[in-house]
Amino acid sequence: MFKTIKEDINTVFERDPAAKNIFEVLFCYPGLHAIWLHRFSHFLWVKGVPFFPRLISQISRALTGIEIHPGAVIGKRFFIDHGMGVVIGETTEIGDDVTMYQYVTLGGTGKEKGKRHPTIGNNVVIGAGAIVLGPITIGDNVRIGAGAVVIKAVPENSTVVGNPGRVVVRNGVKAKISQLDHNMLPDPLKDYLIKQDQKIMELENEILKLKKTLDLEVKS
Repeated sequence: MFKTIKEDINTVFERDPAAKNIFEVLFCYPGLHAIWLHRFSHFLWVKGVPFFPRLISQISRALTGIEIHPGAVIGKRFFIDHGMGVVIGETTEIGDDVTMYQYVTLGGTGKEKGKRHPTIGNNVVIGAGAIVLGPITIGDNVRIGAGAVVIKAVPENSTVVGNPGRVVVRNGVKAKISQLDHNMLPDPLKDYLIKQDQKIMELENEILKLKKTLDLEVKS
C-alpha cells in the first residue's frame, strides 16, 4: 500500500511541472485525493461491502469534483491533472501510466447491463473536455485531443482529434509526444485548409497564365 502511495506522489512530480513540494502535492491536488479514495472504495467494492463504496465515491465527488464509480478498475501511476468535472463509469478499465485532464468523461451509451464503459490501455493521454463513450477499447500509447468525442475503438499508437473523433495512425510507430505536449497533436482540419489554399494558389497562377496568353493573342 505504501509503495502505491509513494508511486502516486512521484507521478504528480513527474507529470506536473507546477508541483513544488511534498506538502503542496499532499494537500492541494484533488486528483490525487480522488485516486486514493477510489482505491479504498474499490477495495470495499471487490469485497462485496454494500453501500459504503458508493458513499465514499460520493464524498470524494463532493470534496474533489471528480466522480469515480467504485467498480472502475484503475492501474498504476494514474494521474488526473486539475480534475474538476471528471466522470469515470462503473465498468471502466484504465491501464498503467494514464494521464487525464479536467472535464473528461468515460461514460456509457445506454441502460444495458454488463460492460458498458471504455477500456483504456497503457500510456494514454486524454485531453481536457474529451468524451469517450461505450464499451470500446482505446489502445496503448494513444493521445486523445482536448474536446474529442470518441465512440469507436482506437488502435494503439494513434492520435484522436475532433468531434466526432478522427483517428490519425502514425504508421504503427509510437507517437513521440510528451504527455504535456498537447500543442503537437495533429489537426486534420488545419491540414485540409492548407491543402485547399495551395490548390487555390495553383488555380490563380493558371488563370494568370491563361490571361497573359489571351492578351498576347489579342495584341497579335
